[in-house]
Amino acid sequence: MARSSQQDLFGAEARAELFEPDTTPPAYRPDPENVRARLHRILAEARAAERLPWDRDRLLVYQTIFPQMAGWLPEEEAAQLKFEFDTEMTRLKAA
Repeated sequence: MARSSQQDLFGAEARAELFEPDTTPPAYRPDPENVRARLHRILAEARAAERLPWDRDRLLVYQTIFPQMAGWLPEEEAAQLKFEFDTEMTRLKAA
């Protein structure tokens, strides 16, 4: 038998707190300077290489995250960075 001083963890009050309409999680906003720096590091590594400098898994990661990360930057800057990345990928795959 449960002690009367013990709280009911599964009672109506506990469940109601889980679904409060004003308890939305805070939106994640990365620091644009950190994003920019990471994208430029990836581009610099690609530009310095004569052939693909990454293994297949790393290449897939970069091809996925580069455009996603660029989306956190101003539209024109993001478009330019994605264009430069695509240009380097084309060059490296042809090598």
